[in-house]
Amino acid sequence: MKNDIINWKNLSEVERTLALSRPAISESGLLSQQVGNILANVREFGDKALFDLTEKFDGVKLQTLRVTIEQVNAAKARLTPSRLKAIESAYANIKRFHQAQISEDIQVETTPGVICTLKTEAIESVGLYIPAGSAPLPSTVLMLGVPAQLANCPRKVLVCPPNKQGQLADEILVAASLCQIDEIYSVGGAQACAALAFGTETIAPVNKIFGPGNKYVTEAKKQLSQQVNGFAIDMPAGPSEVLVIADANANAGFVAADLLSQAEHGPDSQVILLSDSKALIEAVQTALTQQLTTLSRADIARQALQQSRLILTKDLTQAVEVSNEYGPEHLIVQTDNAKQLLAKLRNAGSIFVGAYTPESAGDYASGTNHVLPTYGYSKVISSLSLADFSRRFTVQEITRQGLINLADCIYELTDAEGLDGHKRAVSIRLEQPLPSASQLTSEVS
Repeated sequence: MKNDIINWKNLSEVERTLALSRPAISESGLLSQQVGNILANVREFGDKALFDLTEKFDGVKLQTLRVTIEQVNAAKARLTPSRLKAIESAYANIKRFHQAQISEDIQVETTPGVICTLKTEAIESVGLYIPAGSAPLPSTVLMLGVPAQLANCPRKVLVCPPNKQGQLADEILVAASLCQIDEIYSVGGAQACAALAFGTETIAPVNKIFGPGNKYVTEAKKQLSQQVNGFAIDMPAGPSEVLVIADANANAGFVAADLLSQAEHGPDSQVILLSDSKALIEAVQTALTQQLTTLSRADIARQALQQSRLILTKDLTQAVEVSNEYGPEHLIVQTDNAKQLLAKLRNAGSIFVGAYTPESAGDYASGTNHVLPTYGYSKVISSLSLADFSRRFTVQEITRQGLINLADCIYELTDAEGLDGHKRAVSIRLEQPLPSASQLTSEVS
């Protein structure tokens, strides 16, 4: 692997924009049409479309969509003790971190007699999309299932593409069981997203869908959020990406391994290295070539590396500026005093600080969530958290005296906006005389 080193200071503004472009965006026109056809098919034909599309795209002819409890129990029995222990350990760490995010209702008396409350309640039904195109991802089950479980969402629906035998991986079923997910379907891709949004004969619709996926899943989620009233998505999470900031003292082998850990996700993944040291970049190039030969998914990683970027910056300050402009899904900082850069790093889904903090830890077991915004959406969208599985709403309760205290303020502002009806809704209440003590006694008796 020998990608050219890009010297940032020599690039024009147009060249800089091109250097930080995502690889899949150019296909958006055709992609939109293809996905739109799939969604329309599922909306019209329901389960039949799911069976047909699964046979077409996944190469398996299913007899049923829903996974039974017997299949889940059998999956658990097949797992080795070490594999089960690993899943349970990751579950415990993820649960511990997300449990700390549980919030209490907030109540404030903003003015005497005026009580305002912010309440939080779980979303009633959620769909959890688990990718499995080239490799099953039980870790994603935990990342979605744990916060859904802690938020107490009444209905949790998991969808995942089946393998060539029409089955889901044992690890996925066991992870789902830990998260108390009892509604599991063997269907994936854009068609699974459509089923969760529109509903079919077998799969009832949900309120919100979560989970990463390939460009088809990402596009499906985007279109469905615009087509179905009351249906929401977590974020436009698409192909994986990582950006590494490294200085001259970084371990080139560590950096190369981090880049490859994302490149092996899929051919449309993107990896970027920013460094103020040409020698470090050259050492990483050598390490990439060496390590690539040891990977079981070397062909996939090699395709992803064709769109990698190795960028030389004049200093680390410029590297931070480039990173903030790109807004990576994952950001790894391997520099001397790496924590000092945190104050300047603004746009990233998740940041990994120091030589011994690989992105893999966040993907599996440290406790943070690995469902993160891509395509630069980290500039405006947060990493997935417990709050995403709840809805917040306000409640207010005002006494007569409280309304009197607010009245002058409301009158002035309604006059300014010319909304007489709003003003009258206040004044009619205050014009009404208070009931006398004798009237109150009569009403009670």
